[in-house]
Amino acid sequence: MSDTQARSISPSTPLLIVEHLGRKLSGRWLWQGVTFALKPHMRLGLVGPSGSGKTLLLRALVRLDSCQAGTVSFAGKSLSQWLLPVYRTKVIYLPQRPSLFEGSVEQNLKMVFQLSAHRDRTYDRDRMLNDLAALNRRPEFLSLSAPQLSGGESQILGLLRALQLNPQVLLLDEPTASLDPETTTQVEALLNRWLQAAPDRACIWTSHDPNQIDRVTSKQLNLQQFIASHDN
Repeated sequence: MSDTQARSISPSTPLLIVEHLGRKLSGRWLWQGVTFALKPHMRLGLVGPSGSGKTLLLRALVRLDSCQAGTVSFAGKSLSQWLLPVYRTKVIYLPQRPSLFEGSVEQNLKMVFQLSAHRDRTYDRDRMLNDLAALNRRPEFLSLSAPQLSGGESQILGLLRALQLNPQVLLLDEPTASLDPETTTQVEALLNRWLQAAPDRACIWTSHDPNQIDRVTSKQLNLQQFIASHDN
């Protein structure tokens, strides 16, 4: 399937299909039977009690963690049929604490374009300045040392680094946990504009704030219903 074909999905065709996914920890099932479909423009809130494995599920969707049962498919192809670097250009996991490298913020933003999976893309400084302005950050933010950023500034860098790659699906693991309320509102607005800018985008969002989940998502999946009470 070509990139063009992957981006010509109709609004009724799911981007991601997760079927009967199960994860074991220390020989015991954490959850079993996780099943859902993520359609274009869907904002899915992933909720559940602390320790229910929300982050583990997001990581499993990009094959950073393994599962012991079930399947995941994207754009009509199972993950085993995708070249993993290509798949991860289309489905991007944004951890709560993004990995940063030595150098400036701008150097961190440019670094991803050195990867072969992004060789057909180029860094767009004008777009980055526009996104920074939307987050009330001045151009000087690009010159800051990435390793010395605060927790909130690191989250902003991680988000901008992902958005510039124009993914189809964003897996957002508490993306505003370290941000003040004003910046949180700005991030929510920026993500909404990203989602509306193309017909084939969707996101999955976790948050410690249930009010935020209610505010930014259109549907919720509660992992509590899939938590196993005993081993099979």
